[in-house]
Amino acid sequence: MKLSARNQLKGKVVSIEKGAVNGIVGIELKGGDVVTATISLNSIQELGLEVGKEAYAVIKATSVMVGVDHHHS
Repeated sequence: MKLSARNQLKGKVVSIEKGAVNGIVGIELKGGDVVTATISLNSIQELGLEVGKEAYAVIKATSVMVGVDHHHS
């Protein structure tokens, strides 16, 4: 798969929650982290997404937010 986006994370589909119009797809990455994406049900069908299937999470963002954990002492 060739795309211009650099941030392509290969993983495995671990969950698909279907709503009325969109679905939330969970992709587990190599390290065990899960990335979720909201895409149309049409796209889920067109891509043939199923739990257990390999897929790529492609991150395209115009901005990146930063957060920190609050540590209680």
